Amino acid sequence: MTRKIRGAAFVALGASVTLFASACAGGGGGNDAGAAGGGEGGDVTLTFWHNSTTGPGKQYWTDTAAAFEAENPGVTVEIQAIQNEDMDGKLQTALNSGDAPDIFMARGGGKLADIVAAGQVKDLTGSIDDSVKEDMAGALDAFTLEDKIYGVPSAVLPGGIFYSKDLFAQAGITETPTTIDELSAAVDQLKAAGVQPIALGAKDAWPAAHWYYFFALRECSQDTMDAAAQDRSFDDPCWEKAGEDLAAFAGTEPFNEGFLTTSAQQGAGSSAGLVANHQAAMELMGGWNVGQIASLTPDQQPLADLAWFPFPAVEGGEGDPTAMMGGVDGYSCFVDAPAECDAFLNFAAQPENQEGYAVAFQTIPASKAAAGATPEGPLKDIQTAYDGAAYVSVWLDTLFGQNIGNALNTSVVDLLAEKGDAAGVVSAVSDAAAKG
Repeated sequence: MTRKIRGAAFVALGASVTLFASACAGGGGGNDAGAAGGGEGGDVTLTFWHNSTTGPGKQYWTDTAAAFEAENPGVTVEIQAIQNEDMDGKLQTALNSGDAPDIFMARGGGKLADIVAAGQVKDLTGSIDDSVKEDMAGALDAFTLEDKIYGVPSAVLPGGIFYSKDLFAQAGITETPTTIDELSAAVDQLKAAGVQPIALGAKDAWPAAHWYYFFALRECSQDTMDAAAQDRSFDDPCWEKAGEDLAAFAGTEPFNEGFLTTSAQQGAGSSAGLVANHQAAMELMGGWNVGQIASLTPDQQPLADLAWFPFPAVEGGEGDPTAMMGGVDGYSCFVDAPAECDAFLNFAAQPENQEGYAVAFQTIPASKAAAGATPEGPLKDIQTAYDGAAYVSVWLDTLFGQNIGNALNTSVVDLLAEKGDAAGVVSAVSDAAAKG
């Protein structure tokens, strides 16, 4: 649940890539699924769902599938790119119907535990190459339950606040905020300079909930976070205090105009688009935001003045101010998927392909051997902060599973819309937990 991951390379929290045949066929695994077997058992078609609908990421997966097909005659990979905000619901429906894609996105935590318990995901423990297990040891923890592996990670994606250095300079902000009071002061300076301070895509719920997650991370101790992950108990006063913190901060009107109807990632008018086009100065988001913002700039190139700082400290909070929260993106196989699915995940996990993934997606690869491919700029700063974090938690909606996570996210939006309050957030998650 919450954990501290050590080591020089950035590994552990919640997509994947292109590779060469020799690693796929021989690898370091000594297992039977390291190579695809389409040639011997007849033609095989793998269905593959990912969430890269535009730009280099989408092209990357097209190229990766073609490379895998070229090295594995008789195997065809049919790709469907699905908008991120639609992925969870569409995938859950497919899993429940028994007609899920062979390869699909997974993010660990309670969400993964739910589909493992339902018998909907394949046990990959014996088919993942030993070289992959060694290289991705920390990140694989996110996809391991009771010593069994149910997915292969592709990117490590902790969160924090992305900002425009140019807009900060325009507002006379010379230092990044380290406390909530300093963040509020920066908001005031940006407003005075005619700049929308913080972009928020609350239409999609989860970006709004990120603000509550981080206030909870600062208010609640690590022991409290761990206990909630295990027992689904939210009795500690810190959970309500986190909501009160968010309500107080939101009362200063830091977010973009119309934030309740703003989407997170779809087009120039989304919260990521507002930052990409210098229409807002900041956004609280996960590490994928560098690539997302790049896809929404006028030239679809990385934003030159984009930078990052950790979520600020909260005075009096019991959480360590260096603690971080985020996810590990990865991929799993449907329980009935053929062995070629396992082979594709091994194929995508090779360091050479992880390096290509890091460049295409502007992200931090899950592979320690590919860590040198992490792009310069904000991602390097995230990696440094992560290496120094006291502990790391996955996103709370991932940690607690879909039912509790959905209740949490919805109740936070209600709080921001002034249709609910901090006590209502705690009540909503407690009620969802009680329903199992």
